[in-house]
Amino acid sequence: MTATAQDTEVVLRVSGLEAGYERPGRHGFGRRRVPVVAGLDLTVRAGRTLGVVGESGCGKSTLARAVVGLRPAFAGSIEFAGADLASVPPRRRRRMSRDLQMVFQDPYTSLNPRMTVADVVAEGWRVHPGIVPRDREDAEVARLLDLVGLGPEHGPRHLHQLSGGQCQRVAIARALALRPKLLVCDEAVSALDVSVRAQILNLLADLQSELGVAYLFISHDLDVVRHIAHDVAVMYLGTIVEQGPAAEVFGDPQHPYTRALLSAAPSVHDRPGDDAGEIVLRGEVPSPAEPPGGCRFRTRCYMAADVCERETPALVPRDGLPQAVACHFADGAGTTAPPAGGRAPDDGARGGQARP
Repeated sequence: MTATAQDTEVVLRVSGLEAGYERPGRHGFGRRRVPVVAGLDLTVRAGRTLGVVGESGCGKSTLARAVVGLRPAFAGSIEFAGADLASVPPRRRRRMSRDLQMVFQDPYTSLNPRMTVADVVAEGWRVHPGIVPRDREDAEVARLLDLVGLGPEHGPRHLHQLSGGQCQRVAIARALALRPKLLVCDEAVSALDVSVRAQILNLLADLQSELGVAYLFISHDLDVVRHIAHDVAVMYLGTIVEQGPAAEVFGDPQHPYTRALLSAAPSVHDRPGDDAGEIVLRGEVPSPAEPPGGCRFRTRCYMAADVCERETPALVPRDGLPQAVACHFADGAGTTAPPAGGRAPDDGARGGQARP
């Protein structure tokens, strides 16, 4: 990370976070917690975008919902604007929510279809009065709609009269109406057409430049994250396995899981390892209720060795690397071959169709 990024104010700091769901205990007695997010650490800095990527089911959306308070945290802390969201009184937590907003994947289910576009955008001012004077609300709604590329003629309309891209613009306008410091985007463009997706991404980048808002951007699309993110965190089974500046993570990935994701993702960009073929991951993602001991990725890793089963690798910066990597064999050389004594899959770690 550059010195400029190091000096930037931290808006969000997540430490040792565990969050997930509860299920019935053994023989139906009591409840058992299943941490989908397990001991996760990350930071988001003012005016910057942290992209979080990983397979479906790795805990990305659980992380996003825990950050905004839609899912309780089992352990750890979520510090926003210098306060731990898990311990602040409900009234203060409600006041803080104006600075922490979220854009969901599907605007049709996150917005009220009975309300007009203007009422949707102004809804937050009813919960947090005093942000905009009543006699200025119409003008402020028109300004916000113009900010996201919509006109005043859209104000009286309902959601069923808009396209998917227009609805997502309304969702962004509603989130920006409270002038947040951090916007959590959970697969905010994944349901949109490619052309509309590019428009929304450019809009988010322009809004960040103009307003200085920070983004926690959740996505499974690596090219989308490559386009918008300053920093990237790669998640696997509830933990972060690699984190650092986007240029370094995409340009010189060190964790075997990151390399497998980049190998499998269709892209117009050149990727590390393209000349050696695609990396194939065998087996399925383990259940978060019964994760493997040691390194969680070892059951599918083509570099796995005995040490991976005995010891859990820490997510720490490695010598000569700008990113932090949770791998015993990260050495700054981008190694993809199994180390001596490793256990590569029986039918080869490369070739054929990648399936991470």
